[in-house]
Amino acid sequence: QVQLVESGGGLVQAGGSLRLSCAASVSIFSINTMGWYRQAPGKQRELVAAIPSGGSTNYADSVRGRFTISRDNAKNTVYLQMNSLKPKDTAVYYCNAYINRSSRLYGDYWGQGTQVTVSS
Repeated sequence: QVQLVESGGGLVQAGGSLRLSCAASVSIFSINTMGWYRQAPGKQRELVAAIPSGGSTNYADSVRGRFTISRDNAKNTVYLQMNSLKPKDTAVYYCNAYINRSSRLYGDYWGQGTQVTVSS
């Protein structure tokens, strides 16, 4: 099993910045893809950004150029730097880790979520 613990959410004014952190209980070298998703009230969960272990990053069109996903392998942690925040970015943000079938840890893992609220 893999545990993911998020931190860094909160309340910020429009135009401000926040950095979310997601600490994994295993080496992130063993995780194929880590990502951040978000879910606003009444809406489906959507991908915000993803970072594969051996590929390029991927961003939702709505956040490209404002958000940056990165990883610190030594700390087994993935970050989401969010700049120029907008009220429409308000949501619960979830960390995700996907491990493919070649691993005994195969599965799709989720953190508990962290609330981000952007006021206008």
